[in-house]
Amino acid sequence: MLRLADHLENQIREHGAKDYPNECCGAMLGTDGDAGREVRSLFPLINRRDDSPRNRFSITPEDFRAAERAAAEHGLDLLGWYHSHPDHPARPSEFDREHAWPWYSYVIVSVQAGAPKDLTSWRLDDDRTQFQPEEVAPVRAASRGTQG
Repeated sequence: MLRLADHLENQIREHGAKDYPNECCGAMLGTDGDAGREVRSLFPLINRRDDSPRNRFSITPEDFRAAERAAAEHGLDLLGWYHSHPDHPARPSEFDREHAWPWYSYVIVSVQAGAPKDLTSWRLDDDRTQFQPEEVAPVRAASRGTQG
């Protein structure tokens, strides 16, 4: 299960809409425990793909290391990646499978005609043959007791 607060889900959706008609991409930082994974922060990235950014995304090794550093600086783990599918369903493509790694969560938001729609999450099997759907559950903000 991937626990994702509403405001973070909205940020992913907004990133997809902003970068439309190209794919957006970014990293998800958080914790991985017995209750599932909880995304605590996003690390938006620039889609480095210059030949077909409408239907592919690419990050550099430097982007990957920057996401890992950001996670470590906040005592978090790099849980996975998010990206958009402009005018396509929120399910992984064969290209996504070929370039994914087991363990990570992969969130995909479908952006239809510039408007974000379905948002799903996937985990790649250890043998890398297929993705399995991962439940996305909302995180409820804890009550702070006082307002001010």
